[in-house]
Order: sequence, then C-alpha cells, then structure tokens
Amino acid sequence: MLFFCCIITEMQIISEWGQKIKLWAETGIGEWGLIVIVFLVGMSSFGLGRLSALEDARPPVSITQTPSEATLEPLAVGGLIVASRTGSVYYYPWCAGIGKIALGNQIWFPSEAAAQQAGYRPAKNCKGLASQ
Repeated sequence: MLFFCCIITEMQIISEWGQKIKLWAETGIGEWGLIVIVFLVGMSSFGLGRLSALEDARPPVSITQTPSEATLEPLAVGGLIVASRTGSVYYYPWCAGIGKIALGNQIWFPSEAAAQQAGYRPAKNCKGLASQ
C-alpha cells in the first residue's frame, strides 16, 4: 500500500512539473517566440544551403605539371655512397645526413672503398656503414 502511495505522489510531482513547463512555454515563448523560432530555423536552413552550394562550386584539383623535385634524378640505391665536397664523411643515400648536403656539393661513389680512398670516413649517425 505504501508503494502505491509513493507512486501516486511521484506522478503528481511529474504532472505538476509538466504543467509548469507548459505555462512557461505559453508565457515565455508565446506568439512572438514561435515566430522567432520559425525565422531562426529558416535562416539556418538557408545558411546551410549556401554552404553546401559553395562546396559544390569549388573547382576540382588537377595536377597539370609535376613538381620540380620529380625531375631530379632518382637516388641509385644498391651500394652507392654519397659525400659532400666540403665534408669529410660519407653516407648511404637514405641516411638523414644527406639532407644537409646541397645538390651541387654531392659526390657519388660506387662503393665504400672508393669513398675511403678519396679521403672520406663513414658517418657515425648512418646505420650500417663500416666503422674504422
């Protein structure tokens, strides 16, 4: 019996809150509030439509010319060694140190032995080079 009494009082509280919300909606929003809501929904729909039209109006991206880096001759991997004319160490073509060497200063060797005969030593930060 106590259980049903609690349920009835909770339902009364919920219905009272519902009445308060309806009263607030009628007094707070009223006729002008409804007009404002309809106006805002219309304007936001218009704005979203304009945004989608701008997306459709963008021209497609097309590549008409290859970048200048693509015209450089590719790195010949497979035993070739690179060094700088002004430096004293040599690298494999995939080592990070080669990025610091200007293209005009690069010297290519067919092997490590050829680089060592020219007076270069292996770079310490390039994995796999023979150390002396």
